[in-house]
Amino acid sequence: MSGIGENLKAAGEFGPFQRRLVLFSLLPSLCLAFHQFCQLFMVVDVPHYCNTDWIRAVGPNLTEEEQLNLTLPRDADGEYEQCTMYSPVDWDLDSIRAYGLNATEKCSSGWVYPTAQQPSLLTEFDLVCDRKNLNDISQSIYMLGMFLGAMIFGLLSDRFGRRPTLLISILLEGLFGIGIALVPHFYVYLAFRCVVGASVSGIMMTLLALATEWVGVSYRPQAVLLSHCCFAAGQMILAGLSYGIPNWRLLQLVGSAPIFLLFLFIWVLPESARWLMTRGKIEEAKNYLKKAAAINKRTIPPELLDQLKCEAQTKSGSILDLLRKKHLLKVTLVMACAWFVNSLVYYGLSLNVTNFGLDIYLTQLAFGAVEIPGRVGCIFMLHWFGRRKPQGGFLLLSGLVCLILTAIPEDQPVVKTVLATIGKLTASASFSSAYVYTAELFPTIIRQSGVGLCSMIARVAGIIAPLILLLEQYHRAIPMAIYGGTTVLGGLLCFLLPETRGVELADGTEGGQPTAVVHENSSSGSEKGHVKVKDGGRVNEDTKNTYF
Repeated sequence: MSGIGENLKAAGEFGPFQRRLVLFSLLPSLCLAFHQFCQLFMVVDVPHYCNTDWIRAVGPNLTEEEQLNLTLPRDADGEYEQCTMYSPVDWDLDSIRAYGLNATEKCSSGWVYPTAQQPSLLTEFDLVCDRKNLNDISQSIYMLGMFLGAMIFGLLSDRFGRRPTLLISILLEGLFGIGIALVPHFYVYLAFRCVVGASVSGIMMTLLALATEWVGVSYRPQAVLLSHCCFAAGQMILAGLSYGIPNWRLLQLVGSAPIFLLFLFIWVLPESARWLMTRGKIEEAKNYLKKAAAINKRTIPPELLDQLKCEAQTKSGSILDLLRKKHLLKVTLVMACAWFVNSLVYYGLSLNVTNFGLDIYLTQLAFGAVEIPGRVGCIFMLHWFGRRKPQGGFLLLSGLVCLILTAIPEDQPVVKTVLATIGKLTASASFSSAYVYTAELFPTIIRQSGVGLCSMIARVAGIIAPLILLLEQYHRAIPMAIYGGTTVLGGLLCFLLPETRGVELADGTEGGQPTAVVHENSSSGSEKGHVKVKDGGRVNEDTKNTYF
């Protein structure tokens, strides 16, 4: 696609047009953080015990303490058991007092919670005792939705365009997010969470594609990572919202409704000119390029626009190209592994926020706050060291932190939380690097499918991550050992990938990976520092200083 890169540069790499697009992505990033982690604060454990109102039939005047003392067994610490009760009998009250009850059974008539407790997901749907695992299952269902969304919306975006796919995803997230606050049954809640997860995945991928394909190469990492910093800020806001709004239904409404504000500004949302070119819609691509140039107060030379006519027909890409082409197969396998372990360690730490021993709200605030320097620092790391080294290095550090956590005693909550926070920092930085790196590795005609496939693999890890925590019942170190070991392996594999810093985006699947060759001519200052990029017979020239 010999003309599109030059036209985009002429229109302005990061002018008001691109900045407006980046600003449009900030609110969705805040909302995404809410949906990712809001359930952690809706199922905070509270005191509970079996409902034993059966004894009221023979002792209507019993005080609450007398009722509990007669109908509930006590544990080794002298506290009432939360998940067992004495089996009901047909005795009169005097006989019960005289002989006592011995046979026990699981709660058969529900549970009783403190009367002052605000309604929560846990108390409304009884996610305690034998039903406690439904909490982890719910998290996995949400990740299943993200898995399906990565698969469905990635293909839809490549086929029908970035703009309509993004708008549909935003609409679905808003409607079903509000619908969650109104559900009467837990299984309806699970279904709605699955749809929200799918829409969240669609928004994340489509915003990434638009930012990658409109913003100039030298500003691309900043644009993508700015939205990731807003995601981190959203986690901090979630900690405050959940602390101030203990009612889970009201919290869900407050976190879901703002997404509809985006429909007031959809006029600023463009289609990708690169995608339009791959579909042969040259005139429409020209119109968007002219609009971008006008907003940026730039002018595209007519002869440069005319170069777009020289394109015959761009060969349509297929997701099967990721498997058929040798150079793309290597990239796909390694990046899929990197995304898998990155998601595993990120969600393994994030969803375990209640088990590090400190206050859940403060821990969540720290987890969100630490992502901002992690993601901002990622920008400089990508600038100084390229893409490959930071990607592999961040994963190695995340894995090592998890392995160290396996040796920290349970009675050291501060040390555990500090280490987990460091792991969250490096895991979030690795995620930011992966979004930029992956988008640069795949050609335009299958970029969204490639990113979608990697995201889909990451969602599989997201489904598995909360279930791995169940292995803690066999040994507390097993989950962190799995998170750490797999992440170290994934980090090492990343060093097999090609470097993409300073390389123009590839558009077709022909040939191998683009390579950047730096020519320095000491006798000619005008030629020194220029980069020639060979990509399937196509040569692009840009100054070295233009790129990260």
